[in-house]
This record gives sequence, structure tokens and C-alpha cells, in this order.
Amino acid sequence: MSLARNIDLLRRLPKLDGLRFAELGRSADSSSPLQEVTDFGVNPGALRMFAFVPAQLQTPRALVVVLHGCGQTAAGYDLGAGWSTLAQHYGFALVMPEQQRINNGNTCFNWFNPEDTARDSGEARSIREMIAHMVEAHRIDPRRIFITGLSAGGGMTSVMLATYPEVFAAGAVIAGLPYGIASNLREALDGMFHSPTRLARELGDLVRNASDHRGPWPKISVWHGSADRTVNPGNANEIVKQWLDLHGLPDAPMAEINVDGYPRQAWWNKDGETLVESYAITDMAHGTPLGLADNDQRYGMEGAFLIEAGISSSYHIAKFFGLTGWIPDAAKKAEAKPVASKPALTPAPHLARSIRTAVAEQPTDTKREATRSFDLGQIITRALTAAGLMK
Repeated sequence: MSLARNIDLLRRLPKLDGLRFAELGRSADSSSPLQEVTDFGVNPGALRMFAFVPAQLQTPRALVVVLHGCGQTAAGYDLGAGWSTLAQHYGFALVMPEQQRINNGNTCFNWFNPEDTARDSGEARSIREMIAHMVEAHRIDPRRIFITGLSAGGGMTSVMLATYPEVFAAGAVIAGLPYGIASNLREALDGMFHSPTRLARELGDLVRNASDHRGPWPKISVWHGSADRTVNPGNANEIVKQWLDLHGLPDAPMAEINVDGYPRQAWWNKDGETLVESYAITDMAHGTPLGLADNDQRYGMEGAFLIEAGISSSYHIAKFFGLTGWIPDAAKKAEAKPVASKPALTPAPHLARSIRTAVAEQPTDTKREATRSFDLGQIITRALTAAGLMK
């Protein structure tokens, strides 16, 4: 498909009702615990703010900013990716900005519009104001603020990490694009469909020129489906290159392992802290990967651009942010509560010791065979007797 035809298709999408993506958002509004916040700043980007703060928060308090994809709502993406469930389980605050059709007919964040991608301007400024509101209202630790997003939300995640790098400890981009590669719709589509290759230093300079910040830089996790036909998977490599340059890390990954069946590459600093990681979700199309987490919980549900892949990206991203080690106070107290024990009813150590003794008492020339060939019933009987559980 030619670039001209892609532009024409993009212009006609509002008439197609966002390819029916809005249905997910409408049906999810009543299912998500997100609450709208209206008085959070001057809001130059005219975005809506939705937040969720569970009753119990881990200490120090953390905040995750989550940016939805095109055609989605904050509540729809929350339901699909499971972020409020994660926030409830692990005790962190959540803020989910929402795009409005008056800004973009397909409710995409304008990650390529210069007015929305510069520090203290447009949508970037609005998101920054939401974060400042949450920090003040809920006593969030300024060192524990994170951001993630899908597709156009992933592109805007790159924008926020570049324009406000001092605000974020880490970010995660799903099926998104590097910062600064587009300043108009034509360049945006070229980046989406073709992902032109750039020098690492050039990519790094795009971020360095976005603010006066000179480090340290946020950590980043990059996710992309290898069969994505909406945003070229090459963009994942370009994002990684951009942040490797900023962190001064080598091109070659320091580790390559499989996680839930998918290849993960990682780079770390001299202290062993992972600064950049990249997941390639083999044969997956455009969207957020869903699956069981390490704790056997399922976060989110399938929908438009929310794809069952056997790996929970939301969980692994929260883990990368350092948020999944927390246990609620009630659970800690339950674990710490002493349990009365009756030694006579816990025979396992005595049983094992008695079996070893019984084997040892075999004639010397048969000891070697004792572990493979002996009267198991007799051995167990003698062990139980020695343990005081049989007379």
C-alpha cells in the first residue's frame, strides 16, 4: 500500500468509527475502577484524567502512568491490560490519561505533533500536570514514577521519557516508536510502516535535545510483536538503539534468554541493574500481549489490540518497574503469625533419619544394594516405630 493511500485511509478512519474500536471503551467504562479527575492543571493538551488509588499502598508510594492506544479509552485499556488489578494486588497508584476526539479523530495521542511533544507544551504538559497532581494528592515518592503505553500511547511514552526524563524512574513501550522521528503525519506514517534506520547517536541526540537533562536516564522495557503490520517491528530496534546510546551501553545484548517462550534481550550497568530490555513476541500482531503471570494470575482480557500470547506484558513491566515484590500488610501479618506445632505430629525428619539408620544396619556386603533393593514395608515400619508413631 502506498504512503498516499495510507494517509487517505487514516483520514477516513473517523467515518469508520475507529474501526469499531470504541465499542471496547464504552463497554468497559462500568467495569473499571478508574475515577475521573477534572481539576488537575491548566491542561493545554485538553486530555481527560482518570486515576485509581487502592486502599493500601506500598511504601514508598509508587505511581504508574498508562497510555492507551488509538480507538481505545482509559477504562477500555485498563480492562484489557489489567492495570487496575495489578495496582490493587501490588499497592501502587495509577493514572490513565485519555485522548478526546476533538484532539484526534481516532483518539490517538499526538506523539508526532510538535505542539504536543515538546516539554511544557500540549499533551505532554497535560500528562505532566496529572503526575504532579497525583504526587501532591497521594504523597507519591517522586523517585517511583513510571510510564507505559501501547501504539500511539507507546509513542507518547517515548515523548514523556524524552521531554521529562528527570520525572521517571523507568518506562515501557509496547508496539511504539522512538522519540523525535516524526514532526508531521507524513513522517509519522513513514516511521510506522517503514521504520527507517538511523544512527544510534542521532537517535540519542533527539532525546538529549528535548530537555536540559543530562542523566541519569530512565530505564526502559521495549515490547513488539514480530508480525505487527501496523507499526513496523523495526521500531523496537530503533527504540533500543536510542536508549543504549543514552545509557552508553554496547550494541550487543549482555544476555539473551527466553521468558514464557519468547526471546528477551537485556543490558545492564556495572552494578548489575538492567537498564534496557527488549521482548520480541514471535508471530504476534499489533497489540498488548496477555497471558498468565508468574504468580498464576491473569491480568486483563482479550479485545481490540489486546492479544492472548501466553505472556503477561503488564505483569512483567510492573516487575521491571520493581513493583511486584510488595505484600500487603495483612498478608505480612498472617505470614509472621506463629503457628503452634506438635513435634510428635511432624515425623518427616525422624522418618528420614530412621530410614537412613535402617539402611545403615544392613549387612556390609549388601549396603550398596540396600538403596535399590530392600523390604520397603519393613523399613517404613521400623522408621515409624522409631519416630513414636507406631507401637
